[in-house]
Amino acid sequence: MSDTTDITGIFDDEVVTGALVRDVRLPGGAGTMALITLDNGFDHTKPNTFGPRGLAELDKALDAVCDRTDLAAVGITGKPFIFAVGADLKGAALVRTRDQAEALGRLGHEVFRRLGELEVPSFAFVNGAAMGGGLEVALHCTYRTISSGVPAVALPECFLGLVPGWGGTQLLPRLIGPANALKLIIENPLSQNRMVKGTEAFKLGVADALFEPADFLEESLRWAARVLTGEAAVSRHPFTEDAGSWNAAVAGAKTLVDLKLHGASPAPYKALELVELARTASRDEGFEAETKALADLLMGDELRAGLYSFDLVQRRAKRPAGAPDKALARKVTKVGVVGAGLMASQLALLFARRLEVPVVLTDLDQARLDKGVGYVRAEVDKLLGKGRITADQANRLKGLVSGSLTKDAFADADFVIEAVFEDLAIKKRVFAEVEAVVTPECVLATNTSSLSISAMAAELRHPERVVGFHFFNPVAVLPLLEIVRAERTDDATLATAFAVGKALKKSSVLVKDAPAFVVNRLLTRFMGEVIGAVDEGTPIEVADHALDGLGLPMTPFALLQLVGPAVALHVAETLHEAFPGRYGVSANLATLVKAGKPGVYAPDFSIDPEARQIFEAAGASGPSAEEVRDRSLRALAEEIRLMLDEGVVAAAEDIDLCMILGAGWPFHTGGITPYLDRTGVSAQVNGHRFLAPGVASVPA
Repeated sequence: MSDTTDITGIFDDEVVTGALVRDVRLPGGAGTMALITLDNGFDHTKPNTFGPRGLAELDKALDAVCDRTDLAAVGITGKPFIFAVGADLKGAALVRTRDQAEALGRLGHEVFRRLGELEVPSFAFVNGAAMGGGLEVALHCTYRTISSGVPAVALPECFLGLVPGWGGTQLLPRLIGPANALKLIIENPLSQNRMVKGTEAFKLGVADALFEPADFLEESLRWAARVLTGEAAVSRHPFTEDAGSWNAAVAGAKTLVDLKLHGASPAPYKALELVELARTASRDEGFEAETKALADLLMGDELRAGLYSFDLVQRRAKRPAGAPDKALARKVTKVGVVGAGLMASQLALLFARRLEVPVVLTDLDQARLDKGVGYVRAEVDKLLGKGRITADQANRLKGLVSGSLTKDAFADADFVIEAVFEDLAIKKRVFAEVEAVVTPECVLATNTSSLSISAMAAELRHPERVVGFHFFNPVAVLPLLEIVRAERTDDATLATAFAVGKALKKSSVLVKDAPAFVVNRLLTRFMGEVIGAVDEGTPIEVADHALDGLGLPMTPFALLQLVGPAVALHVAETLHEAFPGRYGVSANLATLVKAGKPGVYAPDFSIDPEARQIFEAAGASGPSAEEVRDRSLRALAEEIRLMLDEGVVAAAEDIDLCMILGAGWPFHTGGITPYLDRTGVSAQVNGHRFLAPGVASVPA
């Protein structure tokens, strides 16, 4: 093995994954297997990872088995619920030189490849989550079994701005074909880091056999014995070096990457080159190419921004800045939802499913109420149809959700959330009506996206129990929850809100009661610049694609189509009232709303001629794409600085967390502030960076 001295020092906080070896007598006279168990000594909440010391432990275990002549096979498995989840990313973020980056890549290859180059067959028994380097360990083995209970199998590297660098781009396409491999290497990571379950991984051909979790290891050992004695045949996709099918798969994946990223992140393009190389490269050539690509990316700022994003989502999101002591939280045994529209119905389903408490919707109209409750029941049936819940769970969920025409049904509720029309007077009236029937301790939450919560609570007897609870649509998908503290919100209410948010499996960020909070404030400023350019005469297509280089999940006008012009106009008007110098209200957008248009795009995604006519400025020549991009980025830099000055959130990291989780901004940008720092926009606009050098960039 290579000398690890140069890199172990930078992984000084490594949680070392041990490689424990024990002998297993295989049934049927198949001989003895040396079974290696990966285990870092912690439970499943701290998964097995690989840093230099962990790789050294595995290498030492392989030394021990290689010295023996009495073995029929070598096996490798993980601790309960976890196989391994890849490289130690915390340590990887501290790599400072290219030599260190290459050393890390070569070390992983040198250790893992031994599993595929033993004198006896090797078996990976994938008993739990297997991601990144964890999946690559299994790929190096001769054979693989997988548990049907495995919740996550993935190669998520491209999501972070990296490539599978310990064999994945070379071994997987040769095992399951380039098209299937590119689903795991490219398509899934760029689809919000989608994971596949054990059953799907088996269908793709990643594993040779599938067993139930209850007796997974025992059945895997029996199967391994049958393979060794020739009783069980292993059937796999036939490997082909056919250039036509291979190149077609790579070309299709490149089209997807271009569509999603427009060249904004180098990692997926590197991964495509490596998969293309795998068709003809020798193992040595392919692994060395992976090492070089890994080093290129480790020494790039895009990866550092991706690792920063990962840290935000994995750590900061779980310990929200400014959240009060969780011991202050009150128990929630019943939830009320005011309204029965689509948002209210989504909320009702979420609360019932995650909290498993009764949820009652109220509305003034029986037909709307029936429609809202009906929506919940139909969604429960969909979950049942997809096998995500059992019949008993479905019946229980349906029984938990009910409707009422009066708010008296909230009398014993502990938490009531309103999701009615975005009008301050209406929301104030709703809260007054709710307060008249609930207990003094009942939390009153609002899902408002832009209105003042302090104003909403001002005339109540107990304004201290009002809190903002702003979800993002679709509620079941987007993980962000902006928890907004109004002027008089007390700690018990706030603690309850955070406890409920955690129970709902949302990532909560504490936000000051400021107009439009975080995500909508920034998106409205951003979109205002783009729409303003079109108002000045820039063609819609030019303005809409001016920021493609950021790799955003959708263009500004596609986002307008998603949220609806009327909602966008309302938020713009709210922010214009608060900050008239920075937020304008487009007369053309108002006309588009009045015309009843869903946006500027027709159903076939061409520009709607009537929408184009509304926005056309006679004889005007608006800013170029480059100017639109510059204006938009400078506006974001200014607005973020002002938000931090106002104390809207605790730090720039919370801005980025909100943009990643609430607006789907890419990991490789680090949200937004690392991108503004890296491109120099922060310094140009504000005279300083948002983040210290090395936080989301290569350490100096």
